Amino acid sequence: MTSAAARTALDLTSDLPVTRWEDFYRDLHRHPELSLREHRTAGTLAGRLRGSGFETVEGVGGTGVVGRLANGDGPTVLLRADMDALPVQEATGLPYASEADGVMHACGHDLHVTWLTGAAEALAAGRETWRGTLLVVGQPAEETGQGAARMVADGLYERFGRPDVLLGQHATPGLAGLYPHAPGLIMSAATDVDIVVHGRGGHGSRPEATVDPVVTAAYLVTRLQTVVSRELAAGESAVLTVGRIEAGTRHNIIPSEARISLNLRSQSEEVRQRMLAAIRRIAHGECLAAGCPREPDIILGNTFPVTVNDAPTDATVAAVHGEVFGAGTVFDPGPAMGSEDFPALALDGAIPYSYWFVTTTPAEVWDKAPGDTLPEKFAAVPSNHSPHFAPALSVIAPGVQTLVSGALALLSVA
Repeated sequence: MTSAAARTALDLTSDLPVTRWEDFYRDLHRHPELSLREHRTAGTLAGRLRGSGFETVEGVGGTGVVGRLANGDGPTVLLRADMDALPVQEATGLPYASEADGVMHACGHDLHVTWLTGAAEALAAGRETWRGTLLVVGQPAEETGQGAARMVADGLYERFGRPDVLLGQHATPGLAGLYPHAPGLIMSAATDVDIVVHGRGGHGSRPEATVDPVVTAAYLVTRLQTVVSRELAAGESAVLTVGRIEAGTRHNIIPSEARISLNLRSQSEEVRQRMLAAIRRIAHGECLAAGCPREPDIILGNTFPVTVNDAPTDATVAAVHGEVFGAGTVFDPGPAMGSEDFPALALDGAIPYSYWFVTTTPAEVWDKAPGDTLPEKFAAVPSNHSPHFAPALSVIAPGVQTLVSGALALLSVA
């Protein structure tokens, strides 16, 4: 038997203006904006929310948008979408490709804003079917791990009311039409680390008069690969990526310093701390072995917490998604190594939440991808942060339905 929330969600989204939402999405995709510069995106979202009857405020936490719709006694449910794009040069060849040089919605946040706006309009139009309060949040700066915390620090809950539950979702590779849920850990913690190796610069013809930081940095890059492979147990999931190495200005100049940028992924704080300790030990050891004139600088940057769903809340939302989209569309993929700042909105676990994925790879791309198994194809199709990431337009309506049905499963349905 279909639940009242599922029936109501299907009714409220039965005649979505799909063509209009596709145009809305294309417009957002053409005009990506980097973290804390999402002025146009925020203004577009805010205008739609005001037009639907939401009490709307811009500039929360920098460029964040909050819409509030009070609709009688009942729970307060927060729906969130992140808005920022990435410093990626788009290579999709789409007719609606980014018009901003070197900036692209390579992570799907344009989809997230489209889904959120569509859900807000549908729920506002059907407000006679539910009771409670909707908080709709357009969050800036997810990619830098700053946006959620900035909105909370700017009085998000003091100004607009503390929600009873949070809902969020993310576009992901995979044959379009699936809605992965996990009842606990779903995304990993991440930490950025910068290492500055200090050498003694000089002429390339006289290396004996220098301490070459490039050679030391090269040893570091190689040795750091052993942190995961040789210092963590096989059952502990972790990733260490060297995302950037920079040194020097000319062919014949040995520079005075080299810089290495790392990204760590872990699924527990204990593993994260062990990785950081190993990085510090290895960096100091290699610099000592090379005779560097001073110890390396090790700087911790952006940090993302683990994302852990509240099991009962996620079970409720997963169940209504299964009703709306059918058997086999909802499954537990296990935790991903990706990271999110969404948990900052939950105030260190004080507010329960459900966070899930929406698969977005076009069927024709999935079918043509090499490989016979799901993992092989998953590895072959363009992923988030790829310059070729191009979600299917067919996921726009379902992404609206996921938020509408999830909200109705937690609000008081009339």
